[in-house]
Amino acid sequence: MQLPNTLTTPAFLQKLQWVLDPVGFMENAAQQYPEIFTAEVVGFGNTVVFVHHPATIQEILTDDRKKFAALGGVNKILHPFLGSYSLILLDGNQHKRQRQLVTPSFHGERMQAYGQLISNLTEKVFSQLPIGEPFIARNVTQEISLQVILQAVFGLHEGERFQKLKHLLTLLLDLFKSPLTSSLFFFSFLQKDFGAWSPWGKFLRDRQKIDELLYAEIAERRAKPDSERIDILSLLISARDEAGQAMTDQELRDQLMTLILAGYETTATAIAWALYWIHYLPQVREKLLQELDTLGQFPDPMKIFQLPYLTAVCNETLRIYPIVMFSFPRIVQEPCELLGHPLETGTVLLASIYLTHQREDLYPQPKQFKPERFLKQQFSPYEFMPFGGGVRRCMGEALAQFEMKLVLATILSRYQLTLVDRRPEKPQRRGFALAPANGVKMVITGQRVNQKSLENIATTSAL
Repeated sequence: MQLPNTLTTPAFLQKLQWVLDPVGFMENAAQQYPEIFTAEVVGFGNTVVFVHHPATIQEILTDDRKKFAALGGVNKILHPFLGSYSLILLDGNQHKRQRQLVTPSFHGERMQAYGQLISNLTEKVFSQLPIGEPFIARNVTQEISLQVILQAVFGLHEGERFQKLKHLLTLLLDLFKSPLTSSLFFFSFLQKDFGAWSPWGKFLRDRQKIDELLYAEIAERRAKPDSERIDILSLLISARDEAGQAMTDQELRDQLMTLILAGYETTATAIAWALYWIHYLPQVREKLLQELDTLGQFPDPMKIFQLPYLTAVCNETLRIYPIVMFSFPRIVQEPCELLGHPLETGTVLLASIYLTHQREDLYPQPKQFKPERFLKQQFSPYEFMPFGGGVRRCMGEALAQFEMKLVLATILSRYQLTLVDRRPEKPQRRGFALAPANGVKMVITGQRVNQKSLENIATTSAL
C-alpha cells in the first residue's frame, strides 16, 4: 500500500526518537513534508499518517464514523493503566453509553461548586513553601492537581485512605517522569514482572493497591448513599443510562483512573508551563497582575474564569507546547483521498496538535509566547485544539481550564515569585504529555498585596 510521504529513516530509529524526542521527531518530519507524512511509531499499530493541515483535520474529525472512525482499540497502550472500560478505550454503543453517564458530571454549574475548593487547596500548598528557598514548580502544581482530583473527583479529604491513595498515585505516575521510564508503556517487551524490585512489577503492585482502595471507597459509597455530596464519584455512582442501569464497580474504577491520567498529569503540567512563561516574560506578568487586581481582594471564581487576558495567557500556554501532542487516532473506514494522497481502509490517522499549533501561517513567530494572538483573533476548533476534537474531545476541558485559571490567579495574587534559572525551558516527554524538562525552578520572594486594595485604603485614609 502506497502511503503519503513515508519517512525513510529506519523504523526502529523512528520509534526510538518518537519515544525519546517527539517534538524533534515531528518537527524534522514536518520540514520535509509540511502537511502530511507517514511514520513508524509505537502505540498505535506502528504505521501512522500524521496530518497537520487544519482543513484536512476538520474533514477527518467531522466525518467521524463514516470515512473515519475513532476506535478506542488503537489506544491499547493505555490498557494496563486505565482498564477495559475506560472511555478512551471503548467503541460504538459502549463508548456512547459511558460518555452519556460521565458527561453530566462536567457541566458548567458543577464546575462552579469546585471554585473555592481549588483556590483553598492552592493557598494551602503554597503556604507550606518557605520563602527564599527554591522549589520545582511542576512538583508543586502536581501536588495541587492531585489534591483537586482526590477531593473534587473522589470526594476524599483527610484520612488514612486519602493519604494512602495520594502516596500510591504519586508513585504510580512517577513512571511518566522521563522518556526512559515512559518507554515501559510504549515497548511491550519491557512489560515483564520480575518481582517488586522490577519497574513493571512495581507498577503492577502499586496498581493493585490503588484498586483495592478505590473498590473499598466505591463499596462504602454504595452502602451509604448521600445525595448532598457533589464530588464526581458520587455523581457517577448515581448516574443511570437510558435503560436505568448504573455503572458497575469496574466501570467506575476505570473511569476514575481515566480522570486521573487525563486530569492530573495534564493540568499540573499546563500550570507549570504557564508559571514559567508568566515569569520568563515580565511584561506578561505585569499585564496579568493589572487585570487580576481589578477584581479586588476576594474575587468570585467565575469572574476570574472570564478574565480575557488570563484566558489568552492560558490559551497561548496550551498552544505553544500543547500538553497532549495529537488528537484521538482515527481509522480510515473506506478508501478515500486526503490532500491528493489515496488512503486505504485501516490506515491510522493522527491529527498533530503540536504541529498545527506551530504553523507559521496560523501563528506568526510560533516559537514566541504571545497571548495577544488570542485577543486579536478567533481560531477555529481545527486550528487551536489543545483538548482534541470531534466526538472524542476531552470531557474534562471545562474543569481543566477552570482549575488552571484559578490556581494561577491564586498564586499570582498572593505571592511574588521569580525564576531561579533564566535559561529557556525545553519540552520533554512525560508519559503522554509535553512537560518542561527541568520542571521550572522558582523561588517565593515574598507575599503580594492587591494594588487596588492598597489604593482604596490610601484613598480612605486621606479622607
